[in-house]
Amino acid sequence: MNLGDEYFMKQALKLASQAFEEDEIPIGAIVVLDNQIIGKGYNQTEKLVDSTAHAEILALTAAYQQLGSNILDECTLYVTVEPCVMCAGALKWSRIGRLVYATPEPKSGFTNFQPSVFHPSTKVHAGIFADEAKFLMQDFFRSKRS
Repeated sequence: MNLGDEYFMKQALKLASQAFEEDEIPIGAIVVLDNQIIGKGYNQTEKLVDSTAHAEILALTAAYQQLGSNILDECTLYVTVEPCVMCAGALKWSRIGRLVYATPEPKSGFTNFQPSVFHPSTKVHAGIFADEAKFLMQDFFRSKRS
């Protein structure tokens, strides 16, 4: 049974909500192989005092450890917000097979930079639960301004 993109993006959104509850920028990410989650993460830059502790990086690291390999060419990464250039570079080196993200990041997302930083075989899909991810980010930053 294939659980589908919607199911896995909902799991990433749950992680983003956990980040929000911990006063971190609400981004969640999971790595899936053969319909199973093999890595997950949410932003923990404040908690870990580490500017590289993005959801994608933490999810990739967990997946590498689970597989015993740093090549994820048969995996899909689901992330609630378009990856930044740092995370896109990490995804390139992992040779991630597929990237699915919910909402664009107009200020620092990888699509602001051309040519694409991804491995040529990586498939990219956007827009699944885009509104939910966008509203979570907006709520977070609105709470910071008030």
